[in-house]
Formats: sequence, structure tokens, C-alpha cells
Amino acid sequence: MDLAKLSLTDLQRGWQMQANERQCNYCAANWVAETPVSEIEQHLQTVHGGNLNQLIHLNSRYNTLTAKQQDLLTAFATGIKDQDLAKQLQVAAATIRHQKFTFREKAKQAKLYLAIYEQVFGESAQQLVSDPLIDIPEQPRQPDDRWLITESEAAQTLQHYFDFTTDPLRLIRLPKKQKSIIIVLTRIIDEIPVNQPLTEPALNELLKPIYFDYVTVRRYLIEYGFLSRRADGSQYWRPANNRKEN
Repeated sequence: MDLAKLSLTDLQRGWQMQANERQCNYCAANWVAETPVSEIEQHLQTVHGGNLNQLIHLNSRYNTLTAKQQDLLTAFATGIKDQDLAKQLQVAAATIRHQKFTFREKAKQAKLYLAIYEQVFGESAQQLVSDPLIDIPEQPRQPDDRWLITESEAAQTLQHYFDFTTDPLRLIRLPKKQKSIIIVLTRIIDEIPVNQPLTEPALNELLKPIYFDYVTVRRYLIEYGFLSRRADGSQYWRPANNRKEN
């Protein structure tokens, strides 16, 4: 699931509108726009164990819930009484009430943060959905604002630096600004197969048709985390998870 492309409503209901059809957030299932919501909800429950279950256990870097917190939220969703849950977990009822209080506090913190963010940066959560951020590779170090790239910004930059009339893909020139370099690399990496070990000569053969200074391109792909390699440089590969959701 690409969280950056989904609104809060999309997340809460488990499906999204794509063109003239309704699309499941978790698989390729889709329905015509007139399909009853009850039919989609039945799919979510039967195939995915329910939308809420998927959200609670979502494998995303934005899901900061611990395993214990996920279990508690799953239990709370059933409507179980505090006393009964406390008995199941062999803890005091006061402990369960404290956990509920903690979850409410987190929700309040999130609401305050969104209000501050919108005021400081002048963009609402809805704006982030209408022009979402592109996926980025898993970073060995903490990413910074160079990686905050919207889809429209990326499209404009790619059109400026690539000649898309040729086959194979050809880079006209390397940009100087780091953010533009990152955008260019997001397109070049698509020419590299996923999880396929490559020797340096084999990798070079893939990069040479794209740009004459393929050595610099190769170095950038490593530096910015798009490619991994062994310490001795004998093998390169594109990790399967090197394009992460925002």
C-alpha cells in the first residue's frame, strides 16, 4: 500500500477510487463504480481479514505500533470489556485503562502535529494526496529534505534531463543539484533488475547506453542507496525493497 497516495477516507474504508472503478488497497481486485460497498467489504473481510486488521498490522515504516500495541488494538476492536481483557492478559484492569488513555493521547498528538504542519508548510494532508511524494530507496542514513519529491516535480525534472524519444533510455546530462540527481536516479534504477547479482562489467553494460559517464552514475546509485554492493566491489544488486512507500 502506498500511503502517500491514499486519503484518510481511503485508508479507513480499505479501497480507493481509480478512474471509474473502485480498487482494493491491498490487492489487484477492482470493481465498477456502481458496486455496492457491502460487496467490497465482504472481499476485505474474506481475503484480507478485514480492513482494520490490515491497517493495524501494516508493514510500513509509518506503522510505529509495537507488537503488543497491535495485539491490544485488535482486542479493543472486538469490543471486549476491560475486565475480561485484563483477565486474558493476566494484568490489572487499570493497566488496560492506561493503555486506552495512551492511545487517545497519541491521537491528540497526531491532530496537533497536522495542524502545525499545515500552518508551517502551507500544505494540507489533502494536498499531499493530490500531489504525493514519490517512493524512495531504503536509506542507510536518515533521509533529509532532498528526498521530499512530489510526483509532479519528478515528472518535470525527468522530462528536462532525459531524451525519451530514444530506445534505450538516454540521459542528456547529469544535473548538479542533489535533489535533481536523486530524481534522475529514480528513473535509471528502473533499468536494473531486482535482486539479480551483477558483476561490475555487467552493471556497466546496463548503464553505458544510458549515459557516457556511467562510472559517475554507478557511484551515485551506490551513494544514494539505490544499489548495494559487496565491500570488495565484486558484486552489485538492486534490493527488492529499495523503493519504499512514503
